[in-house]
Amino acid sequence: MLSPHVPELRGLELLVVVSRTESLTAAAAELGISQQAASSRLRTMEAMVGAPLLARSRRGSALTQTGELVVQWASRVLAAAEQLDAGITALRAGRRGHLALAASLTIAEYLLPGWMVGVRAQQQSLGVPATDFTMTAANSERVVALVASRAVELGFVEGPGAPDGLQHRLVGVDQLVVVVGHSHPWAARPSRRVMAPTLAATPFVAREAGSGTRTVLERALGELTMVDPVLELSSTAAVRAAVAAGAGPAALSVHAVRDDIASGRIVPITVTGLDLTRRLHAVWTGSSELPAGPVRDLVTFAERS
Repeated sequence: MLSPHVPELRGLELLVVVSRTESLTAAAAELGISQQAASSRLRTMEAMVGAPLLARSRRGSALTQTGELVVQWASRVLAAAEQLDAGITALRAGRRGHLALAASLTIAEYLLPGWMVGVRAQQQSLGVPATDFTMTAANSERVVALVASRAVELGFVEGPGAPDGLQHRLVGVDQLVVVVGHSHPWAARPSRRVMAPTLAATPFVAREAGSGTRTVLERALGELTMVDPVLELSSTAAVRAAVAAGAGPAALSVHAVRDDIASGRIVPITVTGLDLTRRLHAVWTGSSELPAGPVRDLVTFAERS
């Protein structure tokens, strides 16, 4: 353990610069501090060392014999500190340089792009290297598999709960909305309302098995027997197009259908007695603590959005 007589690196740096410039004023200017701050650092060092380090005169500032000895020792310490600084800088740059992640389709299409842009802007405002992101969009089941196999460092999934076997953190909630096209009989109802058993008994346009959207709908309907889907599609955009064309009802994220509802392209239907809220989780492997660097940056930003 270091004794209380060892000066701080900033003080040693000042003394080395004074030795080169032979002026406390010039050294302060070079280090970007005031002369008052430089004098304070010097007095602190002299108190710690127990002897004067600098002799001032009209011609400038000269090191005492003790000061010269301290500068010799300090030069080696500062050289090692510069190596440490360079190593930490490289480590931080490497950790922030790139992040491979995967996200289920609703998050990937409607939420994650804004999160990534926001994180990069935040990093740039703090003066740290901005992260380059590589994203894979897949259904929630596939995202979990990619994270579990460590093919990606971070995943975002949708569903009624967090997946087993992975570390996770809740980053938000989402609401599914049942929608139909204008030609569907439900759109003509004055109330635009149906009961849950009616939805279960109606052929619907579904995402593929393993998607968070389909899992939430199936669990919300509980013990009700669902008829087979009229169409099974692997993308949100395809489901929206099929609904608008009159293929049948579908349950989609409010983020996915907001613009279509506003434009009148599709019609929202209220389903009595059905909770279609789902949770959005970040998932990763390893420690329960979020890894430092871009993983933590992105998850924290998502939580606050």
